Amino acid sequence: MENKKIAVLGGGSWATAIVKMLTENLEKVNWWMRDEECIAHIQNYHHNPRYIQSIQFNPNKLNMSSDLQAIIDDSDIVVVAVPSAFLAKAFDGVEIEGIEKKIIISAVKGVVPEYNQIPAEYFHINFNVPYDRIGMIAGPCHAEEVAMERLSYLTIACQNQEIAQYVADCLSCRYINTSTSDDLFGTELSAILKNVYAVASGICNGLGYGDNFQAVLIAAALRETKEFIDEVHSIHRDVKSSAYLGDLLVTAYSQFSRNRNFGSMVGRGYSVKSAQIEMNMVAEGYYAAKGIYEINKKFKVDMPIMDAVYHILYEKISPIMEMRILTGKLS
Repeated sequence: MENKKIAVLGGGSWATAIVKMLTENLEKVNWWMRDEECIAHIQNYHHNPRYIQSIQFNPNKLNMSSDLQAIIDDSDIVVVAVPSAFLAKAFDGVEIEGIEKKIIISAVKGVVPEYNQIPAEYFHINFNVPYDRIGMIAGPCHAEEVAMERLSYLTIACQNQEIAQYVADCLSCRYINTSTSDDLFGTELSAILKNVYAVASGICNGLGYGDNFQAVLIAAALRETKEFIDEVHSIHRDVKSSAYLGDLLVTAYSQFSRNRNFGSMVGRGYSVKSAQIEMNMVAEGYYAAKGIYEINKKFKVDMPIMDAVYHILYEKISPIMEMRILTGKLS
């Protein structure tokens, strides 16, 4: 593979960070977002006015458009960085020709709520993209640290290792180290679950639980992750590697983790709605909790932490009572 045109879909912080990484290596990056005012602002002032304004772009390296079909037509690889809550709204009802012939790389870390599908399933089932032409970008990596050019690590997962390596090479630069994996489903499910566990970590923080309990919580979360992804897609994998454990740790503990911050607000007494309004950003763990809860009705894996988050967010169970029950189930 060589000289593939790459597009990024999305206008948020993660999309902005991915475009920054790609422009380190590529002469031109196609970038789609809905908001034409944001496009004009980036073209004129060279930064995203809404997300990570510190990232400065060279406009000569960007081909920006709000025309989704035009961007798809001009690209060989499409990196989708639209939050899961808005993914179906971006694609459903839009006639997109030729997308089944493209390579789709998901940077989405959540369940598509309208379908209870992980992104790989969504693109395969709804757009007939073969699984061996679907990949995903796994962390541990926060967009804010990409903006500061702090050393970060990414894993590109795809059943086709030639595709995974090509995308990894395009993203790799002096502050981004990359590796590849063939575990598309495991890394994607792990990336979704870690957001739910980060919400749990935040709730416990908001309730006043200390570091000792947090360590037990995250150790148990890793066990839940392994049991769930092994049940859904049983292959040999090392969940202690950075794409699984590393991504879980940074999302559960980092000051930049919106899922942890969202959970912390809920633990301190905010309603779900008020926490979402005050954050003014998407916490993927909120939607993921419901999606994984519904998916697990089929697999019936014992997941007390995930269940506790679902009960708090969707059944309005008291965080104090729910976490008190959870503490008796952990060891």
